[in-house]
Amino acid sequence: MAIIHKTTVKPTKLELLTAWLPTRPWYVGSGTPELSRAGGFRLDDPEGEVGIEFMVVIDTSGPEPVAYHVPLTYRGDPLPGAEHALVGTMEHGVLGPRWAYDGCHDPVLYAQLVALIEGRVQAQAQSISDTPDHEVTRSCAGPALPSAPWPVEATDEEGSTILTGTNGTALRVHRVLDPTAPDTRPGTAAGHVSGAWEAADGTRVRAVFVTAYIG
Repeated sequence: MAIIHKTTVKPTKLELLTAWLPTRPWYVGSGTPELSRAGGFRLDDPEGEVGIEFMVVIDTSGPEPVAYHVPLTYRGDPLPGAEHALVGTMEHGVLGPRWAYDGCHDPVLYAQLVALIEGRVQAQAQSISDTPDHEVTRSCAGPALPSAPWPVEATDEEGSTILTGTNGTALRVHRVLDPTAPDTRPGTAAGHVSGAWEAADGTRVRAVFVTAYIG
């Protein structure tokens, strides 16, 4: 189980995301975001080397709050070939230098996300060590999802990140979360991961974070 250290991180994750989010094609704001942490969960790396977090942040800079889903990985060394996915570097008070990546480009996150959808691992609480997150639900009704080789990544017209596997299945990572929006993906649903967060008005809401589907 991952250990959550109660320590300082400089710059903070929110500071990194404030600079990074406006560079993404799925960012719907028009200026500098004003971010707060709203929820999310973690997954464990079996090797104990990579931190895996699915973070929800709320941007209140526009006329209406927007919730973004940002999968992140944290590494003690740079991930070869993933310079384009680097969110930034941080100094962790216990672990030292950390490289933060958009997790959609990290094979460790992808493999563990597939394991979560298929029910082989359990989601963990975002800020408490060794504690399952029972608000996270998952299903898998289709064929086995490929955990390797690393899939092809693209962004669809709604801003979601599409990770296309090798056997006709794909993962759609929903970047902008809306509890009221239907999932308009093409194809047949093969599974999902959904989670909860605290909305800007203080209510607890939930939506689909990731959809697995057959192409």
